[in-house]
Amino acid sequence: MKVFAGGISTETNTFSPMPTGLADFDIARAADLDESGQMGGFGGPFNIFRRRCQERGWDYHFSLYASAQPAGTTVRGVYESLRDEMLEALHDALPVDIVLLPLHGAMVAEGYDDCETDIATRAREIVGPSAKIGIELDLHCDLTQELIDAVDAIVIFKEYPHTDINERAEELFAIIADAAEGKTRPTMALYDCRMIGLFLTPFEPMRGFVDDMSAREAEPGVLSLSLAHCFPWADVPSCGAQMLAISDDDPALAANLAQEFGRRFFAMRHALDPPSLSLDAALDKALAADAGPVVVADQADNAGGGAPSDSTFVLRALLERGVTNAALGMIWDPVAVTVVMSAGAGATLDLRLGGKMGPMSGDPLDLRVIVSGIIADMKQQWTQSDGAVSVDCGDAVRLHCQGIDIIVNSIRRQVFSPTVFSNFGIDPASKRLLVVKSTQHFYAGFATPEVGASEIIYMAGPGAVAPRFREIPYQRADLRKYPWLDDPFAN
Repeated sequence: MKVFAGGISTETNTFSPMPTGLADFDIARAADLDESGQMGGFGGPFNIFRRRCQERGWDYHFSLYASAQPAGTTVRGVYESLRDEMLEALHDALPVDIVLLPLHGAMVAEGYDDCETDIATRAREIVGPSAKIGIELDLHCDLTQELIDAVDAIVIFKEYPHTDINERAEELFAIIADAAEGKTRPTMALYDCRMIGLFLTPFEPMRGFVDDMSAREAEPGVLSLSLAHCFPWADVPSCGAQMLAISDDDPALAANLAQEFGRRFFAMRHALDPPSLSLDAALDKALAADAGPVVVADQADNAGGGAPSDSTFVLRALLERGVTNAALGMIWDPVAVTVVMSAGAGATLDLRLGGKMGPMSGDPLDLRVIVSGIIADMKQQWTQSDGAVSVDCGDAVRLHCQGIDIIVNSIRRQVFSPTVFSNFGIDPASKRLLVVKSTQHFYAGFATPEVGASEIIYMAGPGAVAPRFREIPYQRADLRKYPWLDDPFAN
């Protein structure tokens, strides 16, 4: 068997003021890898594909993997250049038996509402009908029937936070390998859940829903069950949650499973509404807690959703309230980082911080700060079910201002784990309050005995990705869905 693998991945917030250009992509090509072929960062699925091919004695061809931090619409020429490079490599590798594409599912480029479908349909045209094509997607994705028709299997992350990326890659490889060997015939079906939202899997009723999906996959004829949650900040016609089922050559079974789980998901809609509080309500609740640390998620300024991560709303409120023994991270401000690194550790200086990218970032803060730490090329660890992913944060500094430790960095990233603080010698468990710029990926790292959080509070303060869906200024999305209609199936 000859296996081809490649991918282009980013999550597009069509409301973001920051376009996604070539410099925003981290690109790994075959020539960039060492003899082991091992990839770091978010390249785990490719390591799994390569390893499984080696175990079977199959011929593995990796082309490129381009990954960009979520932001605004990708520049057309950038997308087309990366796509064409990958597809030209696929053409040069012909004939191939298997194509494996870890993508995202919510990538929008100028002129392309759905980059994943564009890539998949072009790949199918190149390889023909007999090759097996498998795609792995982030659960914040949109699905279309055109995409389903172009490929043989799609497997989507089940967990949010995404702790199962490599598990799903293993699942996808097994399904496609069996299909290529003639052992199975994957058959997919979709069910439109008529919902737009954000759904947190550690908590009921989502926890039971995800566990039941996994349990049903053990039944005869069921190859995979996935829920596409959608990405609410993508104003495209396909935006919305969809249930996907894959059977072994049984269209009726796939359709029935997709409908069964899709209807069950819709029936949970009121219980799934985000538990987010306003900025003031979240801080009131946090500061009223008898013990710390209390973790507050600044969801609206999550870089992982395309926000700038330089908003000052929460920091200003903490300073005005006179809060001490607190830590906040991470504010993206490369200019401030450069100034601080020049001043050096131990310096006291007047610094203008944050608030640079527009109205949703708030106004800059003029602060007198003490430089408590500097780390060049800092990394944080993102907890996964099979270990951890090392995530680049760029140069980072620890500032102290009126009882608050502030982590500022030069590469726009959300907070994935307490290492953002502990790298600087801050013990998260010792703080009264921890504010993290993240929507949900922080959870796996902070809901641990080591941190000992007394409470975790979700905050929908001002910002570019506030989880207040009916306030999002959609122009193109189909809003005949919940929460705009309580029962869109009745209309």
